[in-house]
Amino acid sequence: MTTTLEAPAQPKRKTLYRGDPGMWSWALHRITGVTIFFFLFVHVLDTALVRVSPDTYNRAIETYKNPLVALMEMGLVVCVLFHALNGVRVILVDFWSKGPKYQRLMLWIVLAIWVIVAGMGVGRQLFYMITTEL
Repeated sequence: MTTTLEAPAQPKRKTLYRGDPGMWSWALHRITGVTIFFFLFVHVLDTALVRVSPDTYNRAIETYKNPLVALMEMGLVVCVLFHALNGVRVILVDFWSKGPKYQRLMLWIVLAIWVIVAGMGVGRQLFYMITTEL
């Protein structure tokens, strides 16, 4: 008679993400990268309108002069800053021999720098948005 050993039942995970800051950093890096890609795609398309029709280009640019687009620009600044700073952290983790050891500390440093610099950038954009005529 043979018996089979069964592994103890593993608790079911509801999600792949376990709430670890590194996992959220990974996800945000991808999200900000896709956001930046789509911005660049739209930017190239609307800039290409200059070659087609300068008048159409001017009308397209006029549609961007509203508060909603200004808020989207602020979001873009926040995305670019996070993506750039986190990219430097990823490079350090990959190419610095002590990078994996200090990756969590570097993440918190990146987040602190990001909050400060993004706050200054968004504050400046808000100042210009409020003080200029729309």
